[in-house]
Amino acid sequence: MRTGMLRVAAALAVTAAVGTTAAQARDLTVVSWGGNYQDAQREIYFKPFSDKAGAPLLDVTWDGGYGVIAAKMATPPADWDVVQVETEELELGCADGMYEPVDWSALGGEDKFIDAAVNECGVGAIVWTTGLSYDADKLETAPTSWNDFWDTTKFPGKRGLRRGPKYSLEFALMADGVPVEEVYDVLGTPEGVDRAFAKLDEIKADIVWWEAGAQPIQLLASGEVVMTTAYNGRLAGINKAEGKNFQIVWPGSIYAIDSWVVLKDSPNKDAAFEFIQFASLPENQAKLPEFIAYGLTNKAAGEMLAPEVSAELPTAPDNLEGAIALDGDFWVDNIEALNERFNAWLAQ
Repeated sequence: MRTGMLRVAAALAVTAAVGTTAAQARDLTVVSWGGNYQDAQREIYFKPFSDKAGAPLLDVTWDGGYGVIAAKMATPPADWDVVQVETEELELGCADGMYEPVDWSALGGEDKFIDAAVNECGVGAIVWTTGLSYDADKLETAPTSWNDFWDTTKFPGKRGLRRGPKYSLEFALMADGVPVEEVYDVLGTPEGVDRAFAKLDEIKADIVWWEAGAQPIQLLASGEVVMTTAYNGRLAGINKAEGKNFQIVWPGSIYAIDSWVVLKDSPNKDAAFEFIQFASLPENQAKLPEFIAYGLTNKAAGEMLAPEVSAELPTAPDNLEGAIALDGDFWVDNIEALNERFNAWLAQ
């Protein structure tokens, strides 16, 4: 690893010294999701890697969307190097040749990681969950299902949902009585899509739409919403940092994997993959749950955790009970059409 870091430092130093173009001269740029999650990454990945490499690392934030990647790559090389992406962004970008292929031998082999973390174009970074969340200090009766989320009589007030069809449609079907194991079967039919939008109609006037992962936490803290969808790690992070009592309802939640990718023709390609290797080491991944409760993709990292820490993660068996995995294939096939319909519905 020390030899690898020296190579990275040398490569970046030469790049900066030559300075023949703005793209060549810029620092290694890593893009993630902001908020307390990126604060944790900065502490355990970004700063230590920069120190060991002896070269600067610039970390920036984004809110996701494959269109953003496509726009960045319209005039390559992009001004980003490493990006943490969601499932459909990984699959679409890989199919379109937007990412550099992964050399898994440099990461110790595919068998070092959970199966869902292995992709020809990306390296799994975290396992995370989106679910119904609420402030337990403000609600006398805790919600227990998506039925409660839709019940504006029992739980009056605004609700927060991530802006877009993904997650909103699945949760709407659950609220309409579809068993979790049948959600994608139903959503895969025109009638199922109609049913989901009809259910969203019921609470459309009460929805506050959010886009960045830090926003639902702010909405709960301010009391602007009585409930919201949120990422489990953000909830645990704010509880630990500020003594909040934000809770998540695990049954009916949807878990997924985010992955590191390197954008095609990055001038910092070698440094980018050295960063991913560093961030994927078990001793580094194992530090993440100290800051934010996301599941780990390196098998050895998971084995390093104390039982009480593992119990807070979306990968804990009790938390997986009644939850479902995000169907990435469904969203790769349908995201464009459903985004179009969602935006038209939202504008009505």
